[in-house]
Amino acid sequence: MTTSGAEVRPGTESDLEELTRIYNHYVVETPITFDVVPFTVDQRRPWLLAHPASGRHRLLVAEEGGKLLGYATSSPFRPKPAYATSVETTVYVAPEHVGRGVGSLLYTSLFELLEQEDVHLALAGITMPNEASQRLHERFGFRPAGRFEQVGHKFGTFWDVAWFQRRIPRDPVAPPPR
Repeated sequence: MTTSGAEVRPGTESDLEELTRIYNHYVVETPITFDVVPFTVDQRRPWLLAHPASGRHRLLVAEEGGKLLGYATSSPFRPKPAYATSVETTVYVAPEHVGRGVGSLLYTSLFELLEQEDVHLALAGITMPNEASQRLHERFGFRPAGRFEQVGHKFGTFWDVAWFQRRIPRDPVAPPPR
């Protein structure tokens, strides 16, 4: 891992242009996300605002020398109230920083924060094949939960999505949920 000079912090409005650039790389170049049209910064703003600096729905960025290396989020899994303690987690690393341990750095910080929140389960959907993402999630305690076959169509190909889940242990010194 070569992220020794990187710091992790909450994402802010000033990061939005670079966050959009990172995400759009995956929209245009990979099947990792099923979005097919790149976003403008203004189109991406509601997503940013849905991830406040505290609570169970977070946006963390890794930064080194003033450059964003990537980001991780925890977002609502589904909109119905009974799903409130489940989150969907994601990691996106700037293409020029892939393989440097940025995803691990971000997930370490994200899960430390989620252990302080009223979160019971983290879920991650991974477009298959994606061995690097699968290894990252398994390293963080995710286990396979199921697979939707040929659920997405992008670049003229049907793609499977494998789902992984991980229980979030509550920190014993964390304050009780509000």
